Amino acid sequence: MRDSVDISGQRDRLLFGQAHLGNSGHGETNAVAMMSDETEICGCNGVCKGTIVNDIVEKKLFTLDDVRAHTKASSSCGSCTALVEQLIAFTLGSDYSDSPKTKPLCGCTEYSHDDVHRVIRKQHLTSTRAVMDFMDWKNPDGCHVCRPALNYYLLCAWPGEFKDESQSRFVNERVHANIQKDGRYSVVPRIWGGITTPQELRAIADVAEKFEVPTVKFTGGQRIDLLGVEKQDLPAIWGELNKVGLVSGHAYGKALRTVKTCVGSDWCRFGTQDAIGMGIKLEKLTWGSWTPHKFKMAVSGCPRNCAEATIKDFGVVAVDSGWELHVGGNGGIKVRVTDLLCKVETEEEVLEYCCAFIQLYREEAHYLERTAPWIERVGLAHIQKKMVEDADNRKALYERFLQSQQYV
Repeated sequence: MRDSVDISGQRDRLLFGQAHLGNSGHGETNAVAMMSDETEICGCNGVCKGTIVNDIVEKKLFTLDDVRAHTKASSSCGSCTALVEQLIAFTLGSDYSDSPKTKPLCGCTEYSHDDVHRVIRKQHLTSTRAVMDFMDWKNPDGCHVCRPALNYYLLCAWPGEFKDESQSRFVNERVHANIQKDGRYSVVPRIWGGITTPQELRAIADVAEKFEVPTVKFTGGQRIDLLGVEKQDLPAIWGELNKVGLVSGHAYGKALRTVKTCVGSDWCRFGTQDAIGMGIKLEKLTWGSWTPHKFKMAVSGCPRNCAEATIKDFGVVAVDSGWELHVGGNGGIKVRVTDLLCKVETEEEVLEYCCAFIQLYREEAHYLERTAPWIERVGLAHIQKKMVEDADNRKALYERFLQSQQYV
């Protein structure tokens, strides 16, 4: 629910693709092979290449889950997942077959993400219990891996029938705040397109003073972050912010995070289109939507790209003749530049393509798979075929997205 705070109730895992690992003409596998044994692969847990390779060989590890269990590599933030998978493939050669299409969703089932998603739709299963019973779940109560995934797949398939299970969400999503390393929380109100008002700023300042918030920071996504909030203060803080219309920025969720904008043609002498207006329209149309992983957008008012639209999940770049639409980018440890999806002329087309892209991503990607690895897995041509070349399918995706937005 958009405005309410559920305090009833772990981390925000990141999955990155395998692109850009090879440098200076080396292929991806060769780049991994050329690393020294002392090269640190997992920064979170301090695991080097040699440790991973030795454990794979000596302990006969054949899957990513095995490697995570024995070495802890890729078990925290997950940003090194692609590297670890390539090390497994390099070490095992033809014995490695940990494909996302065949790999079980978790230890509770033999079925993959694709299998589960398909069965939910085909059998019209509308509850976690129904899925587990129909698919003969080994653990009748599921686990921390499958329950959030099932919750997402059910919400995506049947938004008007399935009731969101808060106990199947990470603590961040239950309390509408991001847990920090000391156990306190970070609160980020939604600020549409980066545009705020004196009234909103006063409300944020009043909350920071009243609850003695130790740090107030501007984020990289043009939002304001209140850091160091005690868990017991979260309902009261959101209550105060709600009074002036400030709602959650979902800075913790598998959902739309922010829509970053430059000042565009309103103020910039180089701006060709209204970047601020477009960013606000996109954010108000898509906020609150659940997605397989976090989803970021940006709108730049000219090709100078000050809003960094070409490293976002969906980026819009204004040109004289309309808008360029870019998909599948992300920042972080392994930066991936977007692919150009297409060019359009009108604002209405931008909104339609954006919603259709989000819906296609929601329906086809695996839970906890960002747009970058999803596009690398299915291919840009697959997405263009379903969205750019097939106008009827694009409009159908758009309508399904709008329909689902009635229930968030």
